[in-house]
Amino acid sequence: MARSHGPSIKDDETYEALRDDGYSKGTAARIANAKANPDMHPSKKGGKSPPYESWTKDDLYDRAAELGIEGRSSMNKDDLIKALRDSR
Repeated sequence: MARSHGPSIKDDETYEALRDDGYSKGTAARIANAKANPDMHPSKKGGKSPPYESWTKDDLYDRAAELGIEGRSSMNKDDLIKALRDSR
């Protein structure tokens, strides 16, 4: 049985499974909470954003800032893409 992670996690079993798969605590919490919300459908195909390779460096930097990626100011475009993909 899944242990309780408190009121901030709405689906403890999904949260634990995602953490076991290597997802960060924040990402696992967002996905678990979305799956617990009947108005959201996180198991369906995601958004329609273009691949990171077609983003500008400034756009990648802004996204890295949103996610709180450390060291982003010294990263080149390839480093930003890798950091964003690794932040899952």
